[in-house]
Amino acid sequence: MHPPLDRPHPDCQNEIYGLQECHATTSKLKFWACNEVKFALDKCLKVEKIKLLEEMNKDYEAKRSAEEDVFQMALGKDISFEDYLKKDKDFNKAMDEKRKSA
Repeated sequence: MHPPLDRPHPDCQNEIYGLQECHATTSKLKFWACNEVKFALDKCLKVEKIKLLEEMNKDYEAKRSAEEDVFQMALGKDISFEDYLKKDKDFNKAMDEKRKSA
């Protein structure tokens, strides 16, 4: 399955036109007649999705850090859970024992 082709896909427009033309000119009884065109469209849409995800997540670490800071401030705590665990002697002792036994 592919996403709806009625929304703009500027990088994949040639593949979309090719698939639409294949569907229009090929008998419906030939189920696999347009597979090669569909595979090219799928490959193009995958590349498009990867580019969109990279664009959306380019500043993920900064956003995540800001969210963590706001969350900690809302809880009234000045250190994160990870920092708390690093300072917790019982937790570190248990983790060391677990590493030794493994």
